[in-house]
Amino acid sequence: MKSVLFKSPGVAELADGALQENTEKNLIRTTFSIVSPGTELAILTGNEGWAPLPYVPGYGSVGVVEKPAAGGRVPGGSLVFTYGKHSSLAFDDTVCVPVPEGLAPEIAVFARIAAVSITAIRCSEIELGDSVCVFGAGLVGNFAAQLARASGARVTVVDPSERRRSIALECGIENAIQLDQRGMERVMEITEGKKFNAVIDATGITKVIEGAITCVGKKGELILLGSPRGAYETNLTGFLNYSHLCPENVTIKGAHEWRYHVCKDPSEIYKHSIERNIEIIFGLMMDGRLQVKPLLTHKANPADAQKIYDGLKNDKDSYLGVVFDWRAIDK
Repeated sequence: MKSVLFKSPGVAELADGALQENTEKNLIRTTFSIVSPGTELAILTGNEGWAPLPYVPGYGSVGVVEKPAAGGRVPGGSLVFTYGKHSSLAFDDTVCVPVPEGLAPEIAVFARIAAVSITAIRCSEIELGDSVCVFGAGLVGNFAAQLARASGARVTVVDPSERRRSIALECGIENAIQLDQRGMERVMEITEGKKFNAVIDATGITKVIEGAITCVGKKGELILLGSPRGAYETNLTGFLNYSHLCPENVTIKGAHEWRYHVCKDPSEIYKHSIERNIEIIFGLMMDGRLQVKPLLTHKANPADAQKIYDGLKNDKDSYLGVVFDWRAIDK
């Protein structure tokens, strides 16, 4: 088999690898795998202790079951979504959810990113008619905004990139702004002076989070969807007082996807799970309430991995949604 390999800091290549037999999992021939820009670029720096280099990245793929697991539920030949790496051949990892008939695999694979985003909606108190603001209009932020809108909220995204703001509007988001000199004035205009019921940070940038809380209205909530990375020094007193003191009294919540069970609970005692989230996301994709095509900017050959990661790092406006197409690779 072949895999994308982060060989050393900043160096990505397509490499040969071996696959260890595992009869307890489905053997899958990958069709598409999706790049998670934030996580994978962080790994590529060599500074993520949980993923030491050399490392095979990736955690979302769609492919065809070549050999079903012993006693498994998925028959051979099925098109499935799994949390697989950037490899031409792999055993399913973590989840294995059938892709609905009629849903293109290069679209279905985006469920991996949307499964991160949906956590912000799950853990929030966002309700029909609420005003919601999402900081960051990359894949995670865009999907969070769309999912908040699907929940009945009026949604605004904040991003410095004109192109990402334009794509957000194309995906049906009501407002897309940047917080320039009149940024807070725009916030007050959009919310009729009340600020937002909920603000979702999808950037993971600590400085952005510190400022985002000032856009939350009375008794609102700040949802931390992005994973903060890197050092940042500041005086936290103002941030904490905005959360603590009345009238704002803002609630701060962490929204990491692994807060929920992986598999659906047969007893249905636990309502939410990653598997159920994926199935719901597929349904939203199928009926058009979750737009993906405007986000798909590159369908790339895995052999061009170095070019792709350089683009994701240095040309963020052009490289937004990237999937590796494994169909042309010698398996």
